[in-house]
Amino acid sequence: MAPPGFIQIERGEAPLLLSLPHTGTDIPPDIEAQLVSPWLARKDCDWWIERLYGFAADLGATLVRTGVSRTVVDVNRDPSGASLYPGQATTELCPTTTFDGEPLYRPGLGPDVAARREGWFTPYHAALEGEIARLRTLHPRIVLYDCHSIRSVVPRLFESTLPHLNIGTNGGASCAPDLQAAIEAEAATGGFSWVSNGRFKGGWITRHHGRPEDGVHAVQMELACRTYLPEPLGAVSPADWPPAYDPGYAAPARAVLARILDACLAFARAADPEGTPR
Repeated sequence: MAPPGFIQIERGEAPLLLSLPHTGTDIPPDIEAQLVSPWLARKDCDWWIERLYGFAADLGATLVRTGVSRTVVDVNRDPSGASLYPGQATTELCPTTTFDGEPLYRPGLGPDVAARREGWFTPYHAALEGEIARLRTLHPRIVLYDCHSIRSVVPRLFESTLPHLNIGTNGGASCAPDLQAAIEAEAATGGFSWVSNGRFKGGWITRHHGRPEDGVHAVQMELACRTYLPEPLGAVSPADWPPAYDPGYAAPARAVLARILDACLAFARAADPEGTPR
């Protein structure tokens, strides 16, 4: 069955699948009417990540993106509602606050979690599984690369300023050690700070779909926004958030990310017994 219209799929045949789960800004009118502020509802979007990774299609990668805002449903959370980071502040499957703790809903109102899980969460993961299955018919192993960003300073979620590049592999469980090492090696080449499995170890997408034993190696890349945007550090307002996408500013980050995706492809292709780049 074709995925619903809110899911955009750009198909390639290389052994690389990019997931873009938080770049959407669409909110159905009936939901937006319940919210305190349209700006607050979109504040925690992964702004312009689809533009930053726009080169990936030229590599033959497949891209899966939802146009729906994470305020409607966060497709990178455990659908059971269990926290992926026990003991740490986070937001829910259907967020009721921003990352900064600001209420999203008007008093007495809130999300119908079951309906949103069925309407948006389940189809997104079905689309990912479909593309994983398709690519696995072409390649012995593939890399699922989950694309994210977050403001560099969010005191409710983490102390101090976040490193530029935050690699998550669920503590090494979602991909082979060689892939993690290859990504780390490229992350160290661009003059950006980086960490693996720090504050962000990978969300539901990485943890659920990463099956190294079945040839599916999953990695989350959480970028601090200052890596590719002229980000105001600290509190933000409608007057300065989000900043416009500036290709010149983003170029150094894009160059590092291009090398990281090349490393992902090299890792996946190394398993091809014919050694044929595809």
